[in-house]
Amino acid sequence: MKTDSDLYYTEFATPIGALGILASDRGLTGIFMEEQRHASEASERAGWDRNDARLALARAQFEEYFAGTRTAFDLPLDLNGVGGTAFQRRVWAALTEIPYGETISYGELARRIGQPTAVRAVGLANGRNPLPIIVPCHRVIGANGSLTGFGGGIERKRALLDLEARASGRVLV
Repeated sequence: MKTDSDLYYTEFATPIGALGILASDRGLTGIFMEEQRHASEASERAGWDRNDARLALARAQFEEYFAGTRTAFDLPLDLNGVGGTAFQRRVWAALTEIPYGETISYGELARRIGQPTAVRAVGLANGRNPLPIIVPCHRVIGANGSLTGFGGGIERKRALLDLEARASGRVLV
C-alpha cells in the first residue's frame, strides 16, 4: 500500500497555463492542466508531497517540449498507478505511436487498435488519458479535421498542435 511519502507533485507555468505533474516512487502517474475537464482519481488523494526537486527532470523535459526542442519524453511512467481499463490502456498505448507533429482521426485510432467500430469508445478513452502530452491524445482529431475532445480544452489542443507543427515544419490541418 502506498504511503503519503511515496506520492509527489509539482506545478509550474507553461505557455498553455499551469501544469501539474503527479508521481509515485516508480514514475509519473498524472499530468493536469488548469480547468481540465477530467481529473484522475489520483489527484483527489490526500497526502501528496510537493517536491519540485524530485520532479525537476520532468519539468525540464516539458520546458524543452514547449521550447520546440523536444519531440519525445524520456521519463519513467507508473502505469500501474494510473488505472484504466484494458481497452483504455490499449488506446493509450496506440497514442504513443502517433509521431510528433502528426495527427490522426479517432476512426483511424480505432482501426489501429483493431476495433474500427469503437470510435466513440476511443474518444472516451482519450478523454480519460491521465498523462496528456506525454501520451499525446491531443494528436487525435475529428475525421473532418476538426479539433474535438481534449480534457484541457480545445484552445490548449490547438496550441499543442500548432507548437508541434511549427517545430516539425509541418502545416496544421
